[in-house]
Amino acid sequence: MSIVTVQLGQCGNQIGFEVFDTLFSDSHCSQALCSKRENETYQASCKERFFREEENGVPIARAVLVDMEPKVINQTLSKAAQSGQWKYGQHSCFYQKQGSGNNWAYGYSVHGPRHRESIMDLIQKEVEKCDSLSGFFVIMSMAGGTGSGLGAFLTQNFQDQYPHSLKMNQIIWPYETGEVIVQNYNSVLTLSHLYRSSDALLVHENDAVHKICAKLMNIKQISFSNINQVLAHQLGAVFQPTYATEGSPHYRRNPLGDLMESLVPHPEFKMLGIRNIPQMSENSLAYSTFTWAGLLKHLRQMLISNAKMEEGIDWQVRPPLAGLPPLGKKCLNKELQFNTSIANLVILRGKGVQSADVEGFKDPALYTSWLDPVHAFHVWKTQRAFNKYEKSAALVSNSQFLVKPLDMIVGKAWNMFASKAYIHQYTKYGIEEEDFLDSFTLLEQVVTSYSNL
Repeated sequence: MSIVTVQLGQCGNQIGFEVFDTLFSDSHCSQALCSKRENETYQASCKERFFREEENGVPIARAVLVDMEPKVINQTLSKAAQSGQWKYGQHSCFYQKQGSGNNWAYGYSVHGPRHRESIMDLIQKEVEKCDSLSGFFVIMSMAGGTGSGLGAFLTQNFQDQYPHSLKMNQIIWPYETGEVIVQNYNSVLTLSHLYRSSDALLVHENDAVHKICAKLMNIKQISFSNINQVLAHQLGAVFQPTYATEGSPHYRRNPLGDLMESLVPHPEFKMLGIRNIPQMSENSLAYSTFTWAGLLKHLRQMLISNAKMEEGIDWQVRPPLAGLPPLGKKCLNKELQFNTSIANLVILRGKGVQSADVEGFKDPALYTSWLDPVHAFHVWKTQRAFNKYEKSAALVSNSQFLVKPLDMIVGKAWNMFASKAYIHQYTKYGIEEEDFLDSFTLLEQVVTSYSNL
């Protein structure tokens, strides 16, 4: 089954390019560490999901590129064409001459309705080229105007036009220090609208990815391109093919459906985060060896201590003891910052993957009391190595990891709203104070629900 990717705004288009580039280069990597036949099956499965073929044999990304300014889309198209390995479709782009000026309301209420028909028409054409549609993967920022406002508008339209197709929104959480004065308003409006219309929100925090670039990749002057490559690596580690079941020679057919089934057991909880290990520069990789036991021990501690990377993990954090009354568990959570999960999916790739022991992730103390670990934990595997790493593990987690950042964004936005700062920029495009209040209410409920796990 195929996934149609929708790249929105500057952020979505730049990340989208890196994602397709990573998927393509990984599937054609010479260091696959598996049999030729297995590698060919893996390539075919990746291609079916993310690429289609033109007459001359060049793979074309199953993607639609949307922005309200032409510059970034033109750069993205030419970068893909220059790679000489894959490209975007000739008629899969939509752009205008005027952006959204970092105003969510302008993207949602002006650009959205004005260009809805043209954009949905492009998406329909891309969908028709799929033999079977798994769903939509929408890449967008939540702090600006086009990606966030138009992204929220289009996701609602997907729900109306494709009610039986899954929608996953990959959203970029802004730097805490801020890029845009109204980023907290834009973020609150984006998240609340997506919570109503998307099936899952896959969140990447800019601050966390920035730290990975600095500490693990040893990059001195970090560019958006560096950050986007780390994001693409993490997404590739999740979306590239894995076996359907233990010992099966067949790859999973429905990537989005399988992800949702494993990770979103209740519509109140749909925030997902990715952690992966190891992640390092190519120079360091040449001198490193890893064991599955070591990788999984670190990954489990990253989960329960809410660390985004393997450096600087707090090893003091422990799961609450079984048999403690709920109150005791809660105090312990607060005191030690223990990160309770609803559901976890571990994805293992590489040499000797069958010997990897994931029992540590089945501990009931890691999960909320209303879900049995049998339903809350899943593991996917393939012996095929990913992106030059002999062994690698990714963890997609539905947990309390975003409670603090979400609470902070809602708080900052509320303080601005209480003093009516910049509200006129939104009301002039039809987003009323009532809309803000609805958004605050919905997100405060999300924070409460996750906090009470």
